Amino acid sequence: MEEKEQVKSTKNIQLFENAPIPKAVMSMSVPTIISSLVMVIYNMADTYFVGMLNSPVQNAAVTLAAPVLLAFNAVTNLFGVGTSSMMSRALGRKDYETVRRSSAFGFYCALFFSILFSALYTVFHVPLLTLLGADARTAAATGAYLKWTVTCGAAPAIMNVILAYLVRSEGFSLHASIGTMSGCLLNIILDPFFILPWGLNLGASGAGLATFLSNCAACLYFFVLLFIRRRRTYVCIRPDMFRLDRFVVSGVCGVGIPSSIQNLLNVTGMTVLNNFTAAFGSDAVAAMGIAQKISMVPMYIALGLSQGIMPLISYNYGSRNVPRMKKVILFSTKIALSFMVVVCLGCYLGSDFLISLFMKNETIIAYGGAFLRGLCLSTPFMCMDFLAVGVFQSCGMGRKAFLFAILRKIVLEIPALFLWNYFWPLYGLAYAQLTAEAVLSVAAVLVLYRLFRSLER
Repeated sequence: MEEKEQVKSTKNIQLFENAPIPKAVMSMSVPTIISSLVMVIYNMADTYFVGMLNSPVQNAAVTLAAPVLLAFNAVTNLFGVGTSSMMSRALGRKDYETVRRSSAFGFYCALFFSILFSALYTVFHVPLLTLLGADARTAAATGAYLKWTVTCGAAPAIMNVILAYLVRSEGFSLHASIGTMSGCLLNIILDPFFILPWGLNLGASGAGLATFLSNCAACLYFFVLLFIRRRRTYVCIRPDMFRLDRFVVSGVCGVGIPSSIQNLLNVTGMTVLNNFTAAFGSDAVAAMGIAQKISMVPMYIALGLSQGIMPLISYNYGSRNVPRMKKVILFSTKIALSFMVVVCLGCYLGSDFLISLFMKNETIIAYGGAFLRGLCLSTPFMCMDFLAVGVFQSCGMGRKAFLFAILRKIVLEIPALFLWNYFWPLYGLAYAQLTAEAVLSVAAVLVLYRLFRSLER
């Protein structure tokens, strides 16, 4: 049995333990970043093709629905980030039984909560639409979009992300990215057919249907992959391996719960932002939605890098190879910050042009350009924050990740929304994120410095 375990893990042990730092970081992060970029395009596809209808109401529907879809991340981070961190740390300790039990626990808990999510939305969708900021003009279109993406689509949307986390935790970043990208690319292909007049002409509802079908396809890819690799992987989703083992539950939830709360706070922040924006009309809501989607490009790159290197950090933390872990973090930081400054400059200078790619409406271009200039300034700071939180999650330091989540939304960003909107109505809303991320980036540098010092001791 031990010989079989060694054969299974030799290839990825070389990557985790002995490969040059640049090669190890690029091998794990590049597929994840590419997958994240494809996911950004996939997220933009709904906005882009719905925008081609030149209907602010249809475009506002996709924007208003965004917090509910973002809430999926509460489940994916709880059982995806938590389980992935637990699995990679166990791999570093050569504790393969914990790896298997953790993967089964994460998979079946995520499946249960995704079904629960779908049921709760279906029962309470009417008051929820009001809470999201939908009014008499936008409620019907928003509800039609959410019917496919949440009532029908919560389970496949959540489970394909969970499966990607499980596969990536073992070092197979490329396979995880292919699975995620397959669903995203299918969604981009289906969107125009379901949304536009020359196709089914379903508008926002068609965008939701395309998303549902593409997520189902991504799940199918991962199930086929796990079946083919069933004798060469520690990822296990057999029902008999599911146990409420205290060690596994505490290990997964210790990282996953703070990460989940962080995303719920993101939903809260987006809902507050949308409600402020909705007071200025559907044109402002549509413009803010487009600006947010564009600003997701650098955000997802930073997120892809931090998620890609998490197994590397977790493994070396679990095996107590602190010098290698530190080198991985410092190399990733240098690469990420350099790139983010260039992207920030490009978005700032080309803001009006980028907005015009989505809607040929002068009012929306004027609003959106101003919003995007404010949002893009936060990206270099956000990159540092994401890396810090990724390190905390990788090392099982859920409390530090939770503290950063509270600081980001409750202490800094949401109060900043009120203040900026008071002193600079509507346009100031785009600068609340910059305020929060700038403060947090300073805190991230200080906390990481202290963490390195304590680990070295």
